[in-house]
Amino acid sequence: MTWPANTTRDHLCDSDAAAGFEITDDFARFDQMNDMFTRAMWDDTVKSPHTDGFFASYRMEAAPRRGEGFSQRDFALRNAAWLVSDIISNRGADKGLREGFQGAIENDTPVAPMKADLGTAAKESQEIKRLARFFGADLCGITHIDPRWHYTHRPDTKAMKPVPNDLPDGLTHVIVMGHEMDKTLVDTYPSALAGAAAGREYSHEAAIVMQLAAYIRNLGFQAIASMNDTALVIPYAIKAGLGEYGRNQMVLTPEFGPRVRFSKIFTDMPLDIDVIHKLGLTTYCQDCTICADACPPKALPKDGPKVGSDSPSTLKGVKKWSANCEACFGYWAKIKTDCAICMRVCPFNHHSKGTLWYRIATSRFRKLAQWWAVRHKPDRMKPSTWWASR
Repeated sequence: MTWPANTTRDHLCDSDAAAGFEITDDFARFDQMNDMFTRAMWDDTVKSPHTDGFFASYRMEAAPRRGEGFSQRDFALRNAAWLVSDIISNRGADKGLREGFQGAIENDTPVAPMKADLGTAAKESQEIKRLARFFGADLCGITHIDPRWHYTHRPDTKAMKPVPNDLPDGLTHVIVMGHEMDKTLVDTYPSALAGAAAGREYSHEAAIVMQLAAYIRNLGFQAIASMNDTALVIPYAIKAGLGEYGRNQMVLTPEFGPRVRFSKIFTDMPLDIDVIHKLGLTTYCQDCTICADACPPKALPKDGPKVGSDSPSTLKGVKKWSANCEACFGYWAKIKTDCAICMRVCPFNHHSKGTLWYRIATSRFRKLAQWWAVRHKPDRMKPSTWWASR
């Protein structure tokens, strides 16, 4: 079922243009039953002994092997980094709820019966950002809630069937937080060791998003803590002014490039939204294929943005770069850990806002920066070097 254009409010359409979103009349909301991780649980065209082994490796069934970065010690660190996130996501298993991934994080504290006296929306927005950083977030932005990015259904992970993906009525804003991944670990991708960078931030963000949501509920406002669940986080992060969309299917941030994980809070707290600024990152990507060239399964596109694909795991009706999701996840399953080579090799992973290269890359002289980036690609860090440097 396509999305009726007349249901999208004008302020959301206006911010689409500012964010660089091109949405067609064929747009359809995404069903989370069709994301690759969920399909690997029910879709026989995806599910295989390799995918089963991939998921098992995050428990005590890791498959260490000779390759550097895939030893028992590497898998041990990766899995330990995921521990706090796993505790949260597994606590609702008997209800078919994988909190933070295939279902919103359930409230651990009630909404206070009396609303606190607040300052202006602008003042409260600044306070929320300050407290987000106090709890440990590296970035924070605020935008309007937009049902287009919300999943039509989420999986019941016990029955593995679609169930409603509902939120309480009255929610108006989304607070988006960015969590920097450790650069030295990212520089060892692909390896089980590098997976500790993702796991550590999921564990960090689980605590951070729950704490900030609890603060808001204690003020008397609704606050639903969320990680990868409930809604697509990439459009929300872009609408919150935190970055722009890249060829590698990630949000490129000025501070950390693509080396960021995101969490979000849905709330009815009155807040000011962030202004979207053109950053020049997507423009740079239009003539750069470093990530696509480095992708082992050749899952990233080398041409321009397009609308849709034949894959059920691709969002329909949005003009953007879209990966071959099946090829990408197939490679993850083969190596029994996540692969983020596209994150590691991205020039914005190595050159952040304020550096001379960044200033050139986001200017009209970007082709000079692209020429330099192709000729000065940083080498992958050997996992043994990472261990020796501790």
